[in-house]
Parts: sequence; structure tokens; C-alpha cells
Amino acid sequence: MADTANAATAASDLRRRDIKVIAASSLGTMFEWFDFYLYGLLASYISAQFFSGVNETTGFILALAAFAAGFAIRPLGSIVFGRIGDLVGRKYTFLVTMGLMGLSTFAVGFLPNYATIGIAAPVILVGLRLVQGLAVGGEYGGAATYVAEHAPEGRRGFFTSFIQTTATIGLFAALLLVIGLRGLMGEDAFADWGWRIPFLLSIFLLAISLWIRFQLSESPTFQKMKDEGATSKAPLAEAFGRWPNLKYVLIALFGGVAGQAVIGYTGQFYTLFYLERIADVDPATSNVLLVIALIIATPTFVFFGWLSDKIGRKKIIMTACILAALTLFPLFKALTHAANPELARAVREAPVTVVAVADECSVQFDPIGRNTFDSSSCDIAKAYLARNGINYTNAGAQPGSVAEVHVGGTVITAPDPAQHDAGSLAAAIDAFRSEVGTELIAAGYPSEADPARINRPLVIAIIVAIMLMVTAAYAPLAAMLVELFPARVRYTSMSLPYHIGNGWFGGFLPTTAFAMVAATGNIHFGLWYPVVIAGITAIVGILFLPETFRRNIDA
Repeated sequence: MADTANAATAASDLRRRDIKVIAASSLGTMFEWFDFYLYGLLASYISAQFFSGVNETTGFILALAAFAAGFAIRPLGSIVFGRIGDLVGRKYTFLVTMGLMGLSTFAVGFLPNYATIGIAAPVILVGLRLVQGLAVGGEYGGAATYVAEHAPEGRRGFFTSFIQTTATIGLFAALLLVIGLRGLMGEDAFADWGWRIPFLLSIFLLAISLWIRFQLSESPTFQKMKDEGATSKAPLAEAFGRWPNLKYVLIALFGGVAGQAVIGYTGQFYTLFYLERIADVDPATSNVLLVIALIIATPTFVFFGWLSDKIGRKKIIMTACILAALTLFPLFKALTHAANPELARAVREAPVTVVAVADECSVQFDPIGRNTFDSSSCDIAKAYLARNGINYTNAGAQPGSVAEVHVGGTVITAPDPAQHDAGSLAAAIDAFRSEVGTELIAAGYPSEADPARINRPLVIAIIVAIMLMVTAAYAPLAAMLVELFPARVRYTSMSLPYHIGNGWFGGFLPTTAFAMVAATGNIHFGLWYPVVIAGITAIVGILFLPETFRRNIDA
């Protein structure tokens, strides 16, 4: 009887420990994603506050670029903190990274804007994003390694899947907070100063997360290595200076993480940007539709994590990449029809074409925000269409011709700068824009999506379909990365491919895709980015990525 009672007590203690490990690690990682998604959701407001000296389209792209800056430095953070994690331990490393990350987020809440301190405002903003990104580079690897090294054999996919849910839960929490504040304060007050409140409130999440993580002990795998004197003395050299390990770093990146990253950011970011900026659905409605889809899809993280313990990680991740490469284009075209049927009909029945001399046309993307796009008739025509998110195709014209905009069967000739001085050119451009706008309205192009005609159930279903590919690709990933590398250099080895994949391939997706749309005029052209990367990952992964779910990770 005593032995039975002791066994039951030990099992109960173990369950409590497991719950505490998962909860503490997941809460910290959720806080990480809450911070990052908060910035992405508020990109339009941040653009107005910190990039007000440039045109609207460029300001939005620059705001996304500042968002991406936090991702750009993440691989460096993975090297710095991954090395510390393999030398010193998992626990204290991700305590430091969380503190840096949280404080840099909190500081955005009281940073003066462009109107107050000029160019210093965006410079400081980017600096804070870089500090945050550096810290995040060490956060995920530590949490994933810590949980996996505590997980029972045969349940690592299930245990680590709770960490994977945190990306979506972080976005969900950020969305709810933004939606609630908008409704409570009103749009004007929120745009003026209310957008700062979510950043300021993050300090409470930071305090809770740090307090919980302080209660944890070191992972048993690392503690055993430390007790035996078996920890690595040079993690960077072992991880990246020896081909047997470096080979798997590269395979993990190109055969797993890159595809997962672009699918993830397409589902959780680009869908929102697409609804707001291209389908012209109002932000509040877009946010609500995305939240509902996230509520439906989030439990499937745990399902796919559990399934990966039964059938393997590789099968699930590769299937998601193949499906994404094949279905993203039709799904987003269906999203246009569901969210803004008038726009879809207008594009189909009254297509817009810019007829111009190709050599006179600039790419409609200005990274420094100083180009007014008025030096040629082609630029004048395309700048107006790009700024208003109008889908158009390009057609060549004879040299010397003046650019024309064709809306269905109507032709509008753009002003020729060579025929005007500065004063008359501005008036001519205004008249041209007014005429094109009138013709677009007459052809059925809506200024915004009609709320009464949005097919909300279908929009939610399409986002859920995209999110199922996100959850399938992401849920088994942490376990796969942990299992792929030896314990001595695990933190360092898995962190770098993860953060190059998610920091570069994924983090730059919104900026790149939006710029691709602006540059070509094709509202779906930006999807080529995730489609191509997901396809490459499927090929590399099928050929070279090993199956890992039965491996012993204590060695």
C-alpha cells in the first residue's frame, strides 16, 4: 500500500512539474509573439506616428520594414544566446532574453513621435526593434529545448506543440486587446494616443512571465551533462564548424523551417494585410474575422503535435508545404470574392491596364520615401493605382507615347511632364486622378468593401483552411529541431535555422509581398514569395530531411 501511495504521489508530482514547465515556457513564448504581433497589427498607426514625412504607401512599407528589422537581427541573437544556453544553461538564458524583449516593447509605448522629435523617432523605434529581435533570437530555442528535454519519451511532439500554439495565442491576445481598445476609445482617440496602451500594458505580462520562470529548475538533460562535465566548451565551433552538424543545420533551414515560416506568416499576417489593404475590408471587421478563424484553428496545433508522435514529424510538415504551394493562389482569389465581391467583379469585368513605354516606368516602391513618382506619364499613372490598391496589368506602347490608363473600354491619358511646368503639372495630375477615380467608380470599383456583402462564414472558412496548413507545418517543428541535434550544441544548432527561417524568410514576407504588389500592380503577385519558398522546402525536405520522432535526445 505504501509503495502504491508513493508511486501515485510521485506520478502526481511529475504531472505538476510537467504542467508547470509547459505553462512557464509557453507563457513566455506567448509574450514574445504578443509583442511582435502587436507591432504588426498597429503598423498603420505606427506608420502615421513615426513615418509621417513620407507618402502613405511608402510610409506603410517603411513601418513594415521597421517591423521586419526585429526579425532581421534574430539570427544574431540565436548565435549569441544559443551559445550561452549551451554553456551556462537553458533556464537563465531565456530569463535574460525575456527581460530584454519585454523592456524594449514597453519603451515603444512612451516613445515620442516624428512630429515631436523628428527623424530621431523612427531611428529610436528601429533601435528598440533591434534589441527586441536580438532577445527573441534566444527565446524560442531555449523554451523549445527546455520543454522537449523534460518531455516523456514518445510525447515530445505533444508537449512542444503547446509552445507552438503560443504564436497564435499571442496574435489572438493582441487582436483582442486592439479590438477592445478601439471599441472603447473610438477610432480617433486610439489613432492619436490609444495605440500606445497595449505596449505599456505589456509590462504586466513581462512581470508575470519572469516570476513564473524564476520558479523553474534547469532541464534534466543539461543538468546531467553539467554534472558529468560533458557540456560543450565551444558550441559555435561544434555546431557550425563541423560538417556533420552544419549539414543538418542547412537541411533544417531549407528543408523544414523556411517553408514553415512563409506559410505561418502568410496565414497570420498576410491574410490580415490582404483583407485591409487589398480587399479594402475595414480594420475592425478584418480583425474580428481573423480572431474567429484563430479560435477555430488553434486547437489543431496540439492535434498535429500529438499526431507527429504517432506517424512522424516529416510527413506532416512536408504535406503542409506541398498543400501551401498548390492552394495559396486559389484560396486568396476566393478570399477576394468572399470579402469584396464588388471588387472581384470589377477586376473581372472592367480590368485596368496601363499602356506605357516600359523604359519610362519606375518600380512603384520607394524605400526612402522621397520619390513623388511624377517624372514620367507612366509613373503618374501607376502611382495613383498603386496607392489605391487597384489591380492592373501592363501593356507596352510605342516609344514617345504618353501613358494611358484603360478602365474597361474607357481610356484616360496621363499628363506628360515634358508639356508642363511645376505648377501646371500638379494641377494636371490632380485632374487626372479625379478622372481615373470617377471612371473606376463608374466601372464598379468600390472605395471599400460593403459590410453587407462580405460573406463572413466563407472568409472565416478560407482563413481556417490557410491556418490548418500553418498548424500542420509548425506544430511538429520544435520537436523535430530538438531531435535533429545532439544535446551538447542543441540550443545553438536549432536556434540559428529557426531564426533565419522565421526571422528572414518569414519576417520579411509582409514587406516583400506588399512591395511586390505595389511594384507590379497585380494584387496576387506577392503570393509567389510563399509559394516558391514552400515548394523549395518540400523538395529539399523530402530528399534530405531525416525522420526524427523515435530518436533518443539525451545523447
